[in-house]
Amino acid sequence: MAKESGVEVDGTIVEALSNGYFRVQLDQSGGAPTAQPVLITAHIGGKMRTKFIRVVVGDKVRVELSPYDLTRGRITWLTSRRRPAVATEAPA
Repeated sequence: MAKESGVEVDGTIVEALSNGYFRVQLDQSGGAPTAQPVLITAHIGGKMRTKFIRVVVGDKVRVELSPYDLTRGRITWLTSRRRPAVATEAPA
């Protein structure tokens, strides 16, 4: 029997947990604005782990959810990085 494929969704990393786990808030498209945000626990997987690709809080990622447990997932792609704000000072 073939392994079932996961569900891929986009999200934003909101918290870094211990042992390489992250709390990810999923992007909700078409949902009610008063709906609670969906938070899942995810870990780095595949080539991201072997190539030492760093993810930090605020990064947009693609997560593959297990069809058996929709509260856990694997981060498979880094879609965009959080850019820190650069403070500009006026010359004196």
